[in-house]
Amino acid sequence: MKNQLRTVAGVIAGLCLTLGPGAVGYAQTHPAVPGAARKEAVMTTRASGTFDVKLTPQTAENKAETPMGRLSIDKQFHGDVEAASQGEMLFAGGPAKGAGGYVAIERVSGTLHGRSGTFVLQHSGTMTRSGTQMTIIVVPDSGTGQLAGLTGSMTIKVENGQHHYELDYALPELP
Repeated sequence: MKNQLRTVAGVIAGLCLTLGPGAVGYAQTHPAVPGAARKEAVMTTRASGTFDVKLTPQTAENKAETPMGRLSIDKQFHGDVEAASQGEMLFAGGPAKGAGGYVAIERVSGTLHGRSGTFVLQHSGTMTRSGTQMTIIVVPDSGTGQLAGLTGSMTIKVENGQHHYELDYALPELP
């Protein structure tokens, strides 16, 4: 069971860290700002850069037949987002090799295009034999400081072992 759990953790970590051109990002299918939710016109801006990530397995509390597990997430963002994040990931895998799913929440603290504060990212991902899909959104009303009111979605790519992000977002004007 322990080896099977490690295998599933590797598959899910691979999903989170090595999504390639076949991945579908939330930003490609959903606008960053729902038009009906705001009265003022808000322009969407793109932030991009790289990040380093460390995933640490946590003690498995569930001994179910389907391998399940939990990982802590520690990231350092570079580029338009200069920040650190901490979070938690839950994952499960099925009996088919290369299949699994995960959800995660991470709190990002730092600057976004020079504006400081915090916000929370919500992840959901699945991997099947036919491909992968990952959705990462900014949790509504999670922004603080100069990032209050932040909305958006993120995509992740890995090229030559380097992790890249693109955050399509909107922010209200500073007073």
